[in-house]
Amino acid sequence: MSPALSLHEWGSPDAPPVVFLHGVTGHGGHARTLAEDWLAETHRVVAPDLLGHGTSPYEPPWSIAAHLDAVAGVIGQGPVDLIGHSFGGRLAFELAAREPGVVERLVLLDPAIHVPPQIALFAAENGRRDRTYVSFEDAVEQRYVESQLHGAPRALVEAELREHLAPDDDGRWRYRYSQAAVIAAYGEMASAPPAFDRVRIPTLLVLGAESYLPYDQLLDAHRAALGDLLTVVTVPGGHTVLWDALAPTAEAIVAFLDG
Repeated sequence: MSPALSLHEWGSPDAPPVVFLHGVTGHGGHARTLAEDWLAETHRVVAPDLLGHGTSPYEPPWSIAAHLDAVAGVIGQGPVDLIGHSFGGRLAFELAAREPGVVERLVLLDPAIHVPPQIALFAAENGRRDRTYVSFEDAVEQRYVESQLHGAPRALVEAELREHLAPDDDGRWRYRYSQAAVIAAYGEMASAPPAFDRVRIPTLLVLGAESYLPYDQLLDAHRAALGDLLTVVTVPGGHTVLWDALAPTAEAIVAFLDG
């Protein structure tokens, strides 16, 4: 039996469901502003903390299959609209391929559908470093450096990190995630994903114009497989599109879901 994930929820329980999957090192609270300001009036938004993140269980395995089993427990029989950022995008895509009919529409926010091995290795080695900070303010400053944020409003970043950082027994501040789970996820992202033609459902792909994560090598194949089912939007900034380009990203999501 798959472990139960911790959930962040907004909107009426009777509204159409939208499930949001965060990226590696993140947490479900990353969806808060998108949900509260753009989606919760018309949708029920559910954002789990993935395995090894937030307040969800930390024990292995942390394979894609284990993540999908846990997320499937949140979604149930569907159908749902599924939003995934980064590693959450890979999981959303994998779930849509594995469970035809459960995912009605797919939103991929700068997704890590396939990370080239050399980038995955660099990220995994970097993930081995213990991220500790002398204060909350120091952690926020370092996040701008570590995540290569491009003009993300400080208030937005601070509000989210208030949920995701905590002082430890030694007085230093740390993120709430397992480093082992993060390293395992980068290995999974370097593996071959399902073929695009296995996920022929309406799909919105939002790409950060300055993202470190390349998608050029996948875009032609994605377009060829989906045709008019694929909508591609490029927004300013880098990989964390809900920080760097919240408004244009949210507006693209709302227009896609309303359509």
